[in-house]
Amino acid sequence: MRLFRLFKIARVVVHYGLDEFLLGHERVHGLRRVLDALFFWRTLSRPRGERLRLALEDLGPIFVKFGQVLSTRRDLLPLDIADELAHLQDRVPPFPAEIAVAVIERGLGKPLAELYAEFDRVPVASASIAQVHKARLHDDGVHGGRSVAVKVLRPDILAVIESDLALMRVMAALVEKLFADGKRLKPREVVAEFDKYLHDELDLMIEAGNASQLRRNFLNSDQLLVPEVFYDWTSREVLTLEWMDGTPISRIDELRAAGIDLKKLSRYGVEIFFTQVFRDGFFHADMHPGNIFVAADNRYIALDFGIVGSLSEKDKQYLAINFLAFFNRDYHRVATAHIESGWVPKETRAEELEAAIRTACEPIFDKPISQISFGQVLLRLFETSRRFNIEIQPQLVLLQKTLLNIEGLGRQLDPDLDLWQTAKPFLERWMNEQIGWRAMWRNLKREAPQWAALLPVLPRQLAELTRQNPTELLVYGYRGLMWEQKKRNWLLAAIAALLAGLLATLWWR
Repeated sequence: MRLFRLFKIARVVVHYGLDEFLLGHERVHGLRRVLDALFFWRTLSRPRGERLRLALEDLGPIFVKFGQVLSTRRDLLPLDIADELAHLQDRVPPFPAEIAVAVIERGLGKPLAELYAEFDRVPVASASIAQVHKARLHDDGVHGGRSVAVKVLRPDILAVIESDLALMRVMAALVEKLFADGKRLKPREVVAEFDKYLHDELDLMIEAGNASQLRRNFLNSDQLLVPEVFYDWTSREVLTLEWMDGTPISRIDELRAAGIDLKKLSRYGVEIFFTQVFRDGFFHADMHPGNIFVAADNRYIALDFGIVGSLSEKDKQYLAINFLAFFNRDYHRVATAHIESGWVPKETRAEELEAAIRTACEPIFDKPISQISFGQVLLRLFETSRRFNIEIQPQLVLLQKTLLNIEGLGRQLDPDLDLWQTAKPFLERWMNEQIGWRAMWRNLKREAPQWAALLPVLPRQLAELTRQNPTELLVYGYRGLMWEQKKRNWLLAAIAALLAGLLATLWWR
């Protein structure tokens, strides 16, 4: 089976002339001439990016999804190819309704008629991993016969995924060996990240948990709606969500006709993104137009929660420092932040890195979003990273992808949106909360339970630490005695500070 799949890949590669990519290295350049002679009838007049996109679509949904992920890695790809791959969409025919019903009944352990009062056998959407049917719950006095969206996993999809992933790992290893930038750009880690995302999408309970978390984060929000998960009708293969009525974000004319404020909507998109990233450290990482609707009350509706991203406190602080430095055109701070984080070699001169970053970023400021290409800026930044041996951080790939999606939405809704002015106050407010007096009080309250356990034993530990017998005092002499006195003073000061903090926290509560 794997051999047959490999043969098909080779046939597609030859048909679309992808040997231009694979055999461009000087070590195997001779094979390119052989292929050109053997397949002289090939017509390769289309641009290389378009040929690559068509080849991935021909290879099937898993390669399409990989191309979508790869389009975010503009450190790996020339701009023309990355732009073309960004147009990849899952155009997958639906599987028969009888199979969907069988999957639902197996996953939930009941006949379809007992699970849903109504079930539309014609799917409303079909993608590489699953398809969606509209249904209605029974009126049991709790859920009130609510309309729901039932997401059903494609049968036998795991075997296809494992086979294709195995081949991708081989290709990634070849990239590392054949190309000078291979190890720095971490192609095997890119495939590993893709592997993780795919397997997460294969367990719809993971998606259910993601949806619940995002819904909890934005409960009662005036900007974003997240559907409720019905866990009694959810399993690893079936996900039942609240049905959400809205207009797809890509239908601009319909949104205008419905009286939607597009400028407000574009601003909401930026604020939602930064709220997810910096307040929650948990963000929807698949925000392409197919996954976003707009409700009648001017709120976004988020759908499809198979891919989410998360950031540590260190990541958030680093990103905030860099974003604010960019907004303030403080390129020296951007450079020093990269050096401090260990992303570039310690011997890198901050002034040289600063000059390179300024060259890449300065042209984008003071322009409306219609005149700014984040893709071009990212490309130039990654060219800078190659020059200074900056390692691309895998945990930020999803963030980069989401930011590019936000750019695309902003262009559609309000070409004059000033992304910088919308985002800068949010970031400044977040930084003040992290390093100002609010952060101090928040930390005091968080640490108070530990203080309650630590304070009773501190006097005993202090007595044990400062207890000295005469022999030891003679050995230590005057210096030793003074050192012990200093330690005693420090500990007493620490105890006093802890007590003051605890009392202040209790008072604040």
